[in-house]
Amino acid sequence: MTMITPGSVSAPQPAAAPSVTEAELDALVARLDLPARIRLLSGGSTFRTRPEPAVGLRAMGVSDGPAGVRGEKWDERDTALVLPSATALAAAWDDDLVTGLGVLLAAEARRKQIHILLAPTLNLHRTPAAGRHFECYAEDPLLVGRTAAAYIRGVQAGGVAATAKHYVANDSETDRLTLDARVDERTLHEVYLAPFEAAVRAGVWVVMSAYNRVNGITMSESPLLAEPLKGSWGFDGVVVSDWGAVRSTEGAALAPQDLAMPGPHPLWGEPLLAAVREGRVPQEAIDDKVRRILRLAARVGALDGVLPPRSAPAPTPEAARRLLRRAVAAGCVLLRNEGGLLPLTPAPAPTGASTNPAPGGTTGGLPGADMGGAAPGAGGAVAGGGPGGANPPVRRLAVIGPNAAAARVQGGGSAGVFPEAVVSPLEGIGEALSGTGTEVVYAEGVSLATRPTPLHPGNSRDPRTGEPGVLVRYLAADGTEVCAEHRLSGRILEPGDAPELARTAATVEVSALVTPATPGEWRFAVVGLGAVTLHADGEPLIDTHVAAESDDPTYVHVAPSFRTATRKVVPGEPLHLVATRQLAPDQGLAVALAADPPRPDEDQALAEAVACARGADAAVVVVGTTDEIESEGFDRPSLALPGRQDELVAAVAAVNPRTVVIVNSGGPVELPWRESAPAVLLCWFPGQEAGHGLADVLFGRAEPGGRLPTTWAAGAAGAPLPATAPDAGVLHYAEGPYLGHRAWRRAGAAPAYWFGHGLGYTTWAYESLRADDDGTLALVTVRNTGARAGREVVQVYLTTGPDDHDDGSPRLAGYAAVQAAPGATAVAEVRIDPRAFQRWSPRHAAWIPRPAPYTLHAGPSCAYHPLSHPL
Repeated sequence: MTMITPGSVSAPQPAAAPSVTEAELDALVARLDLPARIRLLSGGSTFRTRPEPAVGLRAMGVSDGPAGVRGEKWDERDTALVLPSATALAAAWDDDLVTGLGVLLAAEARRKQIHILLAPTLNLHRTPAAGRHFECYAEDPLLVGRTAAAYIRGVQAGGVAATAKHYVANDSETDRLTLDARVDERTLHEVYLAPFEAAVRAGVWVVMSAYNRVNGITMSESPLLAEPLKGSWGFDGVVVSDWGAVRSTEGAALAPQDLAMPGPHPLWGEPLLAAVREGRVPQEAIDDKVRRILRLAARVGALDGVLPPRSAPAPTPEAARRLLRRAVAAGCVLLRNEGGLLPLTPAPAPTGASTNPAPGGTTGGLPGADMGGAAPGAGGAVAGGGPGGANPPVRRLAVIGPNAAAARVQGGGSAGVFPEAVVSPLEGIGEALSGTGTEVVYAEGVSLATRPTPLHPGNSRDPRTGEPGVLVRYLAADGTEVCAEHRLSGRILEPGDAPELARTAATVEVSALVTPATPGEWRFAVVGLGAVTLHADGEPLIDTHVAAESDDPTYVHVAPSFRTATRKVVPGEPLHLVATRQLAPDQGLAVALAADPPRPDEDQALAEAVACARGADAAVVVVGTTDEIESEGFDRPSLALPGRQDELVAAVAAVNPRTVVIVNSGGPVELPWRESAPAVLLCWFPGQEAGHGLADVLFGRAEPGGRLPTTWAAGAAGAPLPATAPDAGVLHYAEGPYLGHRAWRRAGAAPAYWFGHGLGYTTWAYESLRADDDGTLALVTVRNTGARAGREVVQVYLTTGPDDHDDGSPRLAGYAAVQAAPGATAVAEVRIDPRAFQRWSPRHAAWIPRPAPYTLHAGPSCAYHPLSHPL
């Protein structure tokens, strides 16, 4: 018997505590007068804390996450690595991989002089309609907690603070700044607080309080910050507010809220100083907050005289890209593979032709970088064939869909970063098939863009220098130039070269020379709030005032409203475009200049895609969402794919029986064609190495390693999907602890695909389940019954007795992945979460045992358990 147990890949442990004692922290606090202590409790700027030279405290840089480290500035010239979305990481069910990616993020943070990464997001997939679904891990608190702990260990092993956010019940975007989440005590503890407890147990250094209220109290003033967070859990780090979430002086200061961001915060300056001096806020509360900030500074190396823990070394760029490529395949979930269509088999190269394999090599020692089977990039295209055997070779492959040539690699909102390079699915497939006998043909099929496309170096030139890109000028009230800079994008979120000087300006101007390549009516646009104008060769196209539609920070600072106009163009003749917007307090700095050619005829484009598929041996269709329907700042009114994508998939599948559909979305979408497409693969938002990782899966260089982290509905109608919109400001979590697969079971309904589901390129037989006497360890023996090596995620669920005041549906109690060669067996050692045997008792205000009898169930998903074992 071959035994492969989890944990075979070494992963870094959390960074050791810095060499600073509590007595030394107390002495540092004592050296500061009260005004100095108060100053430390709010930020020094938008993404930086305050320094205090008197005690050797340096400013700490803060950046949004979780799929990359943007840095302190919104500047497209400051690029960053882009990881797969949180949903993709959770789909891997692979703690070591996630820890390795955390190490990578820490290196990115150090490179950008960032001390605090605002990630991971631990809110749950309460409903797939949540707009920020892609930034959260899963519907199950155990999977969320384990994935988050792995992420935190990796980030903090690099000497960078991770931030568990948004504490708590910040699970939807509609009215997220003000909604009151009404959650019963049992549900709150068993479901929504559980991942945060796991983060604290993993040693997280920062927790972020959310915008929303919970049971009537805004989270920056919530007693939940005291108990359980800083009480029974023993959290010794810093509670930072979400940006702008501190809305009071005394209420937030009396709560265990430590740091108000951004800063300087008007309510935590002189008003807080006065409140302490007048005895309305005890100085002991202030001192505790300061002590925690100093402790955090010691941990991240921002306190003089304290050596930070030695951090994990930064990977080489090549090793980083290989890990990101491996992560794409690890998170891909193969929902359907009828007839073993995947992996595809490329046609052999013509006689005498030389192959051109992708670059090979090792992973550079990054934690979590091992994988079963062939390493990605280990050679040319691998012969395919699913569990049923080898497939006929593909001599002509049609690649179709709007996301094939420009995949969406990350979600929208504050978590966005600027990648240096992105590999599209079309590029990855083309590279993988280079040197083979397979011809690749492409058709877009349908167009998704409805928002204007900001100018970029490929279609614009700076009118002052002629360089690719745009000219940005900041102008005083009298029109004189305050400062100017060359930028690479027509979308400008804040000044880069002279930010403080530019903030004294009254107007921002973006200009560029654009030479249209196609005739017709082009669409031009300007984005921004307040007074905006747009001119083309001096001709006024737009002159209006744009009123804010929301006070949500994401809307104001990242994606404000746009205004458009059309104008006929002459191909080859350059246009001088000039857009302006007035700058006003509290209206943000964002501006954009955009230009789009006439859209192709939709019917003709769809017909061309169908013809392309009809003439091919196989078709790969890449469809997905846009940032107009899946982004921070709003929830999704529908789970349907936008535009005519469903029609495209159905039409292609009707003419080509070997159709593979890749779904490029951060969360669930409706798949009305799923029974007609023989292969359906989820890639989530796969990060910058999207094309390479997907090609590895399509051609069998890597197995699709993912399992669903959340249940997928066949459609919104009739599905047990909780509401996201509050009623009169209140959002009732009326479903209680039953969310995701437990809600489906309680409703007696069947989704399209259950939590935990996912196929590989081999098959498995579950042979035996044993457990120790106290039920803390389950041993599950599985056999690889297929023709190739593979990886299986063994999931163990628990059911309890009829007196449990529960519905009897199984709860995830543990999981472990194993690998085995064809015909070999493997034993998964599954550690059972002790909390699976407990429930929260509001009467006792404590965890108490669930009533027996207990039964463990093992299988490949929450819906299929071939093995059971009573305890």
